[in-house]
Amino acid sequence: MRIAQVAPLWEQVPPPAYGGTELVVSLLTEELVKRGHEVTLFASGDSVTSAKLESVHPRALRFDTSIKDPNIYDILNMSRVYENAHNYDIIHSHVGCVALPYSNLIKTPTVHTLHGIFTSDNAKLFTHVRNQPFVSISNSQRDLSLGLNYVSTVYNGIAPETYNFYPQPDYPPYLAFLGRISPEKGAHLAIEIAKRSGWHLKMAGKVDSVDLEYFETKILPHIGGKQIEFLGEANHHQKSVLMGGAVATLFPITWKEPFGLVMIESMVTGTPVIAMNLGSAPEVISQGVSGFLCETVAECVSAIAPAAKLDRRACRDHVLMNFTAKRMADGYEAVYQKILGEKYSLNGQRSNLVMQPH
Repeated sequence: MRIAQVAPLWEQVPPPAYGGTELVVSLLTEELVKRGHEVTLFASGDSVTSAKLESVHPRALRFDTSIKDPNIYDILNMSRVYENAHNYDIIHSHVGCVALPYSNLIKTPTVHTLHGIFTSDNAKLFTHVRNQPFVSISNSQRDLSLGLNYVSTVYNGIAPETYNFYPQPDYPPYLAFLGRISPEKGAHLAIEIAKRSGWHLKMAGKVDSVDLEYFETKILPHIGGKQIEFLGEANHHQKSVLMGGAVATLFPITWKEPFGLVMIESMVTGTPVIAMNLGSAPEVISQGVSGFLCETVAECVSAIAPAAKLDRRACRDHVLMNFTAKRMADGYEAVYQKILGEKYSLNGQRSNLVMQPH
């Protein structure tokens, strides 16, 4: 099968450090190539892939300070994708709104994986093209009031073999926080949990320009001394070591997180997750097995002691059973087959299309 995977241009695929969507696109692309499909990846020119790479700019946009209007490159990217749509059996978009207007203009079907959230503004565009096939990355992400054509929920997956398993946490013990340093990720709440409990907290993540004031006023004043440690942006190996050595990883989100790769990245190392009971967290965490779902900061503090007693092998097994790249690819292959089957049925041809590698 000829598949076009369309990634955001802001980060490399795979990302050198932070970049959940780009990591998912990379893992899916590589798994589809392994299965014999002919895959073209539309991404930044410095991306690394075994698929055919198409790019409208040689570098990830975040690392090119010469760019003043990144939206232009998104438009150029979409133009290249859809001008060549006839070369693909299916187009798989991971770029949200930017691909939506193009999808109705060509015969090649586009499946849209929703990696973000709905707003009062973008909801207008989504409802305008509501009949396009959409994939949610968690059931909680869905907004049924928009009437979108959801064809499936496919959970994100990771490559477990790239994460070491830590049967015991490091000593002296500590808590971990990993993610974008922003209000919705709850970095300030992680600090509050650490201060209330007296635990050492190791934090890592990127600070976007939009969150710089938040970082300087809510986070930076607490960093220093022996309790709160900020490590900056972590690469893949550093993330694994940071979370694997922790007693628990804190995930004190303040928004309806669509998925949250940090949770499965932590659990696959053996480290349970203490999370606010919002968004996808109840779908990702097995309560009392791979972590704890909490309603308040106080509950998060109280969950630390029982989290330290959880079976770390069970945490990893939970990911191996539910959140691997292979399982994710299985889900998307089923989506492709469903969409192409319906297309053939509408054209008066056979509707029981069985998808085979191209």
